[in-house]
Amino acid sequence: MTADPIAAGCAWLEQALALAGFKTTVSVVESPLAGVVPGHWLEIDRQSLSAAQIESLLANNAQALDALQYLLNATLNLGRSRQEQTAFTLELAGYRRARYRQLQEIAHQVAAQVLNTGKPVEIRSLSAAERRVVHSLIKVESDRLETFSYGEEPDRRLVVQLAQGTEAEVAADALEQV
Repeated sequence: MTADPIAAGCAWLEQALALAGFKTTVSVVESPLAGVVPGHWLEIDRQSLSAAQIESLLANNAQALDALQYLLNATLNLGRSRQEQTAFTLELAGYRRARYRQLQEIAHQVAAQVLNTGKPVEIRSLSAAERRVVHSLIKVESDRLETFSYGEEPDRRLVVQLAQGTEAEVAADALEQV
């Protein structure tokens, strides 16, 4: 494997896609969340994919794209220290950009709600990667807020609350849900 982790990520993803019958190329693109969420964005070239192939990667809230992203990150970071690890986000057909705009709006609205009411808010239906993004976005929104996740997959949830509380102090019935 190449010493350049970004080149290695592109090569790994192109090979994985080819093995699945998706002959395409991958390029590095600028992250819309640069400075907020660390890592590199790899964009799958949609021009060489059929509509059915794109749909198969984006179906069910992009579960296949999420799985590829997880495998890419797990494989390329295996055995590396935290400082040596490289985080990758996969983009296809504008899906991640659109979803991240939604996550930014959710984070902004929830932050405002918690700051205005003082009550914790629970956010459901986020993948693990999306929860990490929202955790980071809330940190940028206000230093008066904190976040944590609880529960077991696939029903894990993210909670946003005022910074003075702890996870143990939040009663499930006190949560407002989004």
